[in-house]
Amino acid sequence: MRFLHSMVRVLDLDASLRFYCELLGLRLVRRADYEAGRFTLVYLSTGAEGDAAEIELTHNWDQTEPYGQGRSFGHLAFGVEDIYASCARLQAGGVTVLRPPRDGRMAFVRSPDGISVELLQIGGALAPAEPWVSMPNIGSW
Repeated sequence: MRFLHSMVRVLDLDASLRFYCELLGLRLVRRADYEAGRFTLVYLSTGAEGDAAEIELTHNWDQTEPYGQGRSFGHLAFGVEDIYASCARLQAGGVTVLRPPRDGRMAFVRSPDGISVELLQIGGALAPAEPWVSMPNIGSW
């Protein structure tokens, strides 16, 4: 058995692709528009060698209200090469860093649809650095 993908429903496909691809750094693997069903499926991956798992973004064309946040789902998690650079790139793109990487190891942000995304430093934690050390938590993640 192997893990294939996890699906996330998105209200604004363009905003979600900007977040996941441009800011977070995932790669668009394939996209399919289903006119009869009025939905689009987009598959994203890390592109890392040996990492076959994907995230499926499902965009239902006629959905006008934001999706509710179920309590049974926690978050998506990604290992990053430089947590400070990743958080700075997301922040520069307008994403709020909810749990800053004060420890040089872990941070949390949210997608445009409110999906909690955890970033974890690959390898050992980076040395604590500003502005992250002094930055407070914001909201929930």
